[in-house]
Amino acid sequence: MPTRLATAVANANIAFIKYWGNRDEKLRLPANSSLSMTLSGLETETTVEFSEGRAADEVIIGGQAQTGQARERVVAHLDTIRARAGIVWRARVESSNNFPVGAGIASSASAFAALSVAGAAAAGLDLTEPELSALARLGSGSAARSIPGGFVEWQAGSDDAPETSFAWSIAPPEHWDLVDVIAVVSQKHKAVGSTGGHALAGTSPLQAARVATAAERLQRCREALLTRDFPRFIEVVEADSNLMHAVMMTSTPPLFYWEPITLAIIKSVRRWRSEGLEVGYTIDAGPNVHCVCRSVSAAEVERRLRENLDVKTILVARPGGPARLRG
Repeated sequence: MPTRLATAVANANIAFIKYWGNRDEKLRLPANSSLSMTLSGLETETTVEFSEGRAADEVIIGGQAQTGQARERVVAHLDTIRARAGIVWRARVESSNNFPVGAGIASSASAFAALSVAGAAAAGLDLTEPELSALARLGSGSAARSIPGGFVEWQAGSDDAPETSFAWSIAPPEHWDLVDVIAVVSQKHKAVGSTGGHALAGTSPLQAARVATAAERLQRCREALLTRDFPRFIEVVEADSNLMHAVMMTSTPPLFYWEPITLAIIKSVRRWRSEGLEVGYTIDAGPNVHCVCRSVSAAEVERRLRENLDVKTILVARPGGPARLRG
């Protein structure tokens, strides 16, 4: 049976200026541009094998065959790839993560970035990085940011030209020795995933104000990042995170992703910073807290999370590289 096979690896990312809400749900055109850091070591590895004689697509995630919405979402992305490549072959997709899935650590970002890179290669497409980023966006908006490496900006793009909404690297991984010390307070799947949450964003009376001021925050964050100005950087990062969660909490129905320990960590991080420890926080769509610091402070941040707050599971990630083919 003739086959075409490719394997790709992509990293998760953490958004410093958040993506929440879409102008176009189908095309996943974001309500605002965003800025993130690719996370080294938090990986999805995906193999796509197209076969001429295969009767149906098979999707295996974490060793489990998928049915329902999880399978349909992957198959829809494969359909996009097949249409661009001009092929009709069905595929076997096997994917695995080395970090918790569906808990607010951008697992869909790394998953659809890896699927896009592997799928495009297996289908015989020769795509540029911007084209791969725009393709990944169709599967999961934040996946656009997991295609490039280092510090990444994702532009909202034009409604009339959806291909202009893609991400690119504004600085390489070695630009700044930031560390993301992730306090994993829950590994449970979210009751409402990010896709559902994005659809609710417009029901919040705060979303319009958040979007209207996002460009100014992104500019401040970009400038602070490029000049390595940590106090200015973390001030805008925390403010943007708080704004996104305020939108979530005031949507209809409201989304409360935080747990009591989430708020306890937020308060502790702010206190630690007032005491001289260079650290800040940001939180994606989940209860887990990303404690962002310089490498010199990472060990102390981790120690305090374990000893003072009894956080059992901690992931530590530094700036990572781009999505890539393996083998």
